[in-house]
Amino acid sequence: MTAAELPRWLEILISGMLLLGGFTAVLGALGLVRFRTFFTRLHAPTKTSTLGIGGVLLGSIVYLSWISNLAVIHQVLIAMFVFMTAPISAHQMAKAMLDANPEMRPPLPGTTEAQAPRHEEGEAGDQAGAGSNRRSQD
Repeated sequence: MTAAELPRWLEILISGMLLLGGFTAVLGALGLVRFRTFFTRLHAPTKTSTLGIGGVLLGSIVYLSWISNLAVIHQVLIAMFVFMTAPISAHQMAKAMLDANPEMRPPLPGTTEAQAPRHEEGEAGDQAGAGSNRRSQD
């Protein structure tokens, strides 16, 4: 069976899946280029890559299943691998970034800003001269 023998509704369905996958992959690439911080740059491609690759793989699964009249197991395995590894790798990169820059960590749940550990003056994250202004106002 060739592509010319596919029903019109199937061509539209497969094309829609491929376009959705390609569009979300492009959005992830734009997010990687446009966003400024590490975490937003990390978020854009990891979230859109799962949908982008998922759309392309679904289109491919539908097409090859229709052509061969068999289930396409190897593409399902590829999709499962991508869907499991993308969030795990993003989580590990975020943890590595927080370990390298502990001042970026948010305060623990249940603590207020006053209870959060403070950095000494001159460390990253502290405003220059903020401590001397507080003492002069007392």
